[in-house]
Amino acid sequence: MYLIVVEGGDGSGKGAAIKLLRDIVADEFTFDAIHLTHEPRRHSRLGRLARKAVEAGDHSSIEEAGLFAADRIDHSHSWIRPLLQKGGLVISDRNVHSSLVYQGVLGEIDLDVIAKMNSAALIPDLVIWIDCDVEHALKRLHSGTLRSLALTDEDLESQYFETSETQKIIREGFRGLLSGQIRVPPPFDRSRIVGPILNEGSLDDLNRRLRVALTAFIYSHPEPLNVDVHQVDLAFLETLMSSSSSQGTLPGFEQPEHVSTESYLEGRSAADWISKAEKHLDAAAARAANVAANPMNRSYASIMGTLSLIGSANVARLRRRLGPARLVSESYTQSMLKWLDENDMVRRQQLHKRFRKDGGAVYRLRAEWFGFGRLLMALLPAVPAMRSWRRKHPTANWSGAMANLVRQAKSDAEMHHLLDAVCERLALLGAGIPDWQSPSDHSSLLAWWNAS
Repeated sequence: MYLIVVEGGDGSGKGAAIKLLRDIVADEFTFDAIHLTHEPRRHSRLGRLARKAVEAGDHSSIEEAGLFAADRIDHSHSWIRPLLQKGGLVISDRNVHSSLVYQGVLGEIDLDVIAKMNSAALIPDLVIWIDCDVEHALKRLHSGTLRSLALTDEDLESQYFETSETQKIIREGFRGLLSGQIRVPPPFDRSRIVGPILNEGSLDDLNRRLRVALTAFIYSHPEPLNVDVHQVDLAFLETLMSSSSSQGTLPGFEQPEHVSTESYLEGRSAADWISKAEKHLDAAAARAANVAANPMNRSYASIMGTLSLIGSANVARLRRRLGPARLVSESYTQSMLKWLDENDMVRRQQLHKRFRKDGGAVYRLRAEWFGFGRLLMALLPAVPAMRSWRRKHPTANWSGAMANLVRQAKSDAEMHHLLDAVCERLALLGAGIPDWQSPSDHSSLLAWWNAS
């Protein structure tokens, strides 16, 4: 879902940072897959041409820039985008900002020209800037960079990429570009940049700095720059829906009888379900428990919605099923489940190890809240907008919320897209009302909202 790029001068330690980032993602997050890559590519014709141009040093800066851009555009659309659309996380060693520094700042090509050459490439969602002083960098250069494996020490000293003077220019180029002193041309000015993250100490120190930067980015739920987040989550929903029919029930758990797509709302309107949940939960107590005070929240939608599809799950299994578009941290997941258990919205069972390899607590959505969980899963794209509506109308009946969003969608393209996404989800999940077709447009969505 996100393209994360590690940038920095030669010898800054990007390779170590990328390995650490991979481990951090695997430990902390629920992405379906983590993919590592680099530019220029070693195993593509275009990438090899770009690498040979740098190794030979006999091409002009504009020729080098063209080769790098061609490889990057092909890389973007043949390899990276399909992985992002499946919900994967791609971590790349270098991307367009390297071209802006090496061929732009160092090669003295106008940065707007470089940006136009790369305009068909993907935009990094996050750029992590790794920095170190030139002396540290030069020591690392002799242990492996773009050309050092094929050159002698004497060659390395003579090549412009590896000289101390050039390294200073490169370092200052990254500093100027990534700190905002030098304007990054559009569309690449949309990338979020963190750094400099200094890599002059221990790996533990680098790991700590990277963990802080990455978790802050992902848990801020930024909108992906290269894929439609709702289409990514819809793909996960399709997978969950296809597997939910085979889910069993652990001993002692009640199995809701109303799990069909035709009846999960149990005769209540969508608006009534939200009112029921809002009345059931004490906002002050929720804040004291350090969880969301309003049930119209991404965390309720993620956890209760996912449980409505997968049945019983421990924390680890639940988080694996949440999907990248519904990221909730492990500690917050545990807090939410504890809160929902205390409020009789989920049921917790402590299993003996003979039932599960890992033992521990397993949770299931209570039958009387199944309809609310499935409803939140359907409404997830519009949940932030509904929460905003509630803040503006703290005492209004929820029956008016959807009418407000439908009116807004007539002049707001983003709201129009969000409501379309809700309709797509309902097409998968069903209307939840016997003899009702899933809403196919905003008018039928509004009618469904208040139907029972």
